[in-house]
Amino acid sequence: MKILIKNMVCNRCIKVVGQLLDEINMPYKQIQLGEVEITNTPSENDLNKLNDLLHENGFEILDDKRASIVELIKNTIIQLVQNNSESLVTHKLSVLLEEATGYDYHFLSTLFSSVEGTTIERFSILQKVEKVKELLTYNEMNLSDIAFTMGYSSVAHLSAQFKKITGLTPSEFKKIGGQRKPLDDII
Repeated sequence: MKILIKNMVCNRCIKVVGQLLDEINMPYKQIQLGEVEITNTPSENDLNKLNDLLHENGFEILDDKRASIVELIKNTIIQLVQNNSESLVTHKLSVLLEEATGYDYHFLSTLFSSVEGTTIERFSILQKVEKVKELLTYNEMNLSDIAFTMGYSSVAHLSAQFKKITGLTPSEFKKIGGQRKPLDDII
């Protein structure tokens, strides 16, 4: 049985969910972003315990199909951005999302906008800008390398998008030691 979980955005989230499942002795096969495969069908009492523990830790069980698809879209984008996926450079986001979800991009786009109140493209840009902030903070790559890694066509394009979102150029952000946001707060 698969349980879909909202707000799982990183490997630490996977670890926390695993610990919560262990805490209530709920055996599972695998955990990935946004999803847990349980080995046995849990009782309603066990599901309620799990839901309470998840809620205490900022997660939530999804039982709405639309919300599940939106969460899959978000998790796919987050994984691509956070893992500096080469797919960001070599493939269109629309194609990657169609492959990940099995749904037509037009459907995904309309659904995402109606549920989240923003577009997939905007969500993707916000995630990329947050990753750029992280890379700037670590000071391990120059702006040209960051632009290439994040799939931007040029440093100018990255800088323009960064300034539009943050109000600062990448250099200004780096100089003042700007603040980053938690991934699950980006929208």
